Amino acid sequence: MSARDLKGSGLTDRLSAAADAKAALLAKLKPKPTVTDPLFEERTALREAERKAELAGVRTARADEKEAARQAAADAVAADAATIQAAEDAALAEKRGARKERKQLTKAEAQQKRDARYAARKNR
Repeated sequence: MSARDLKGSGLTDRLSAAADAKAALLAKLKPKPTVTDPLFEERTALREAERKAELAGVRTARADEKEAARQAAADAVAADAATIQAAEDAALAEKRGARKERKQLTKAEAQQKRDARYAARKNR
């Protein structure tokens, strides 16, 4: 189209050309019908199953970690209790040993005193 062709055209021709151009622009912007994937449902189900399996794996791993931490804490408490008990037993055994030794010494001293008194009585 040249400038001469436009000059000769009437108002209605220009208006219809503008309306056609506007309609073409609007047609470009209209959403096109989508093509649905026939395997969409199957893929969605597969993805969901994979997600659940992964989630279950994560949950079990976390539960195992928590149980291991709980067991380690319980073992540490038991080891501390065993150490304390062993220290108490050693202290008690030491006290008993000291008491036995004292008793033996006092027994020996008493025996010596008795022997000395007996000997003194015999010498008179």
